[in-house]
Amino acid sequence: MAKVRAKDILDEFHLELISGEEGIHRPITTSDISRPGLEMAGYFNYYPAERVQLLGMTELSFFQRLDDDARRIRMEKLCADVTPAIIISRNLDVPPELIEASERYAVPVMRSKMKTTRLSSRLTNFLESRLAPTTAVHGVLVDVYGVGVLITGQSGVGKSETALELVKRGHRLVADDCVEIRQEDMDTLVGSSPELIEHLLEIRGLGIINVMTLFGAGAVRSFKRISLNIHLETWDAAKDYDRLGLEEDKLKIIDTEITKITLPVRPGRNLAVIIEVAAMNFRLKRMGVNAAKEFTEKLASVISEHENLPEDGNFGGY
Repeated sequence: MAKVRAKDILDEFHLELISGEEGIHRPITTSDISRPGLEMAGYFNYYPAERVQLLGMTELSFFQRLDDDARRIRMEKLCADVTPAIIISRNLDVPPELIEASERYAVPVMRSKMKTTRLSSRLTNFLESRLAPTTAVHGVLVDVYGVGVLITGQSGVGKSETALELVKRGHRLVADDCVEIRQEDMDTLVGSSPELIEHLLEIRGLGIINVMTLFGAGAVRSFKRISLNIHLETWDAAKDYDRLGLEEDKLKIIDTEITKITLPVRPGRNLAVIIEVAAMNFRLKRMGVNAAKEFTEKLASVISEHENLPEDGNFGGY
C-alpha cells in the first residue's frame, strides 16, 4: 500500500487541482523533486518521470518561447505513465498544452501560491518524513531532560512502571508498549506512538491510564528523536556489569546506531533516578565531558607516578 499519494500533497499544502483528476490517487515513491528545465528544452534522455515535477517561473517563461508543436510534444512527454503529479508554483498560469496532456494521460496538475524554492523545500521535507523507513519496537519512549530515551526489556521487567515514575518527576511520555520509529536521516531516528494507544500507559494490576488526563498536556508529547537506549534486565549475579562506564554498547535500529546502556533490575534500585542521571550524563558526553574517561586518566597518572618513585625512598634530598 502506497504511503503517499498525489491527493496527500494536494490536501497537505492546500493546492488547487487544475486538471488530471483521474490520477489524483497516483502513488509517490520518492522524496526527490524534479524541476524539468532541460526537459523544457527537449532533452528527455534522463527524465526522472517517477518524481513530482515542479514548474516555476524559469521553466514556464522558457516554455512560452517555443512554437506550438514543440509545446504540445514537450507537455505530452512530461506527462509520463509513472509521473505522480505536476505542480505549478507562484500561482502562474497553466499552459493549455499541459492541461490537455494531463487530461489525456490522467496526470494531476496542481497549482500553489508559494514561491518555487519554498515549495520545493517544504514538499521535500514532507515526503522525506512520510516515505522514511519505519519499524516498530516493543518498549517505552520518554523525553528525559530533552533526551529521547527508549526503554526496552522483557515483558514484566518494569518498563511502564519506570515510565510512570519518570512522568511523575516531570518528564514526558511519548509512547508505551509499542514505539513506531522512522529513520528520517542516516543518523536520525524519530519515535512516536500508534494512534490507538497514544497518551496511554498500561500498569499491571492497575490497568490502562491516560497520562494526559491525569498529569496534563505537559506530561506527553507526540514524537521525539531517539538518542539513548536503556535496556532493563533481571539482575544476574553471574554476569559482570559495567561499573566504570567506559564500555559503550550500541543498538542498531534500521540503519542507525544509538548508545545502549544495560541496567540490571533488582529490589531497592530506583530506576527512574538512574535513568535521569544516565540522560544527563549522556548530554555531558555529547558536550565533551566524560567522567569515566577522566577518572581513568587520573588513575593511570597516579599509577605512573608511583612506578617512577625511587625504590630506596630517596627523593633527591627532600
